[in-house]
Amino acid sequence: MDQPSGRSFMQVLCEKYSPENFPYRRGPGMGVHVPATPQGSPMKDRLNLPSVLVLNSCGITCAGDENEIAAFCAHVSELDLSDNKLEDWREVSKIVSNVPHLEFLNLSSNPLSLSVLERRCAGSFAGVRKLVLNNSKASWETVHTILQELPDLEELFLCLNDYETVSCSPVCCQSLKLLHITDNNLQDWTEIRKLGIMFPSLDTLILANNNLTTIEESEDSLARLFPNLRSINLHKSAGLHCWEDIDKLNSFPKLEEVKLLGIPLLQSYTTEERRKLLIARLPSIVKLNGSIVADGEREDSERFFIRYYMEFPEEEVPFRYHELVTKYGKLEPLAVVDLRPQSSVKVEVHFQDKVEEMSIRLDQTVAELKKHLKTVVQLSTSNMLLFYLDQEAPFGPEEMKYSSRALHSYGIRDGDKIYVEPRMK
Repeated sequence: MDQPSGRSFMQVLCEKYSPENFPYRRGPGMGVHVPATPQGSPMKDRLNLPSVLVLNSCGITCAGDENEIAAFCAHVSELDLSDNKLEDWREVSKIVSNVPHLEFLNLSSNPLSLSVLERRCAGSFAGVRKLVLNNSKASWETVHTILQELPDLEELFLCLNDYETVSCSPVCCQSLKLLHITDNNLQDWTEIRKLGIMFPSLDTLILANNNLTTIEESEDSLARLFPNLRSINLHKSAGLHCWEDIDKLNSFPKLEEVKLLGIPLLQSYTTEERRKLLIARLPSIVKLNGSIVADGEREDSERFFIRYYMEFPEEEVPFRYHELVTKYGKLEPLAVVDLRPQSSVKVEVHFQDKVEEMSIRLDQTVAELKKHLKTVVQLSTSNMLLFYLDQEAPFGPEEMKYSSRALHSYGIRDGDKIYVEPRMK
């Protein structure tokens, strides 16, 4: 059978990891492995291969010499073949079947939708635990074949594949823990529930950048579909418009991490309101949008939730409100405290035998105050000494000797006194 035209895996491997391009380096964490078996290519002694091979964007279309792949790649555990030109699953199988310890395989952005994956080819993937098929446009039939032949698959990446629906596999994949299926066109929750049927052991489900609409599922059904789900990412789920969808997340019995940014429901709230309302509605989560929820933050959020809804009409108050009132009791509204600095005060101005109550601005300087007092005490500013007496100060009056100092820096309050004396010549 004719070999497909284009660059082969083995050709690229020899070029990239030749001594000229990838010299042997000694030291902790920098060693590379040279296969020691006597058989194989005469180039063996000239190649220094790490256990992690990155051959992305190299124009690879085929495998090349399988004996050489076996000789060089016996120790390889991770292989990145993303953004190449592999369009025949048989060529991929020739590579993978000769890498016996392979656990991670990245086939993203290869035109593999152009061929059918047969089960005997998929069998060569049997040891892979992490498989990346992003932007490969892999059909669900291909995914099903892979699932049947990869008994230890733990992580599967199916992003950017233009999926509008999910096709159920004839068998469940009990081993899968993480499914990354972002940037598709999955809208209806009936499609998402199929993922729960296919992957009953799922721990992490990443659904960001889909057009997911309302979660139409009973609480009991959600608990059965995703009994082990610990983390869910619903970033930019454009169809989530009501709080009832958020409340449904409480049905997942083991859920403790949620990501919910960029959904229409939350657009009208401030950043603080969004976080506190979400924390209060999701009592079991320990991490929200990547940040740990501390015990103190949870209590603050739940109390905020009570006060937020306390003035709402009864028919608009969520059930969670009544649960929290049972926990904390009915709270009083928080007092409105104006923390802005005082702008002016009333003080007593003493000069000789006169006492005059005056309102002075605290944003002015000592020099400006003297100008203001000039007409009151009939002294020029250059001939004027000012002393400030705090009504609670134990040490007596303080001379206001620095003309450019602002009055607020003295801590002047209503009822304090300012004494004016002529400068002694």
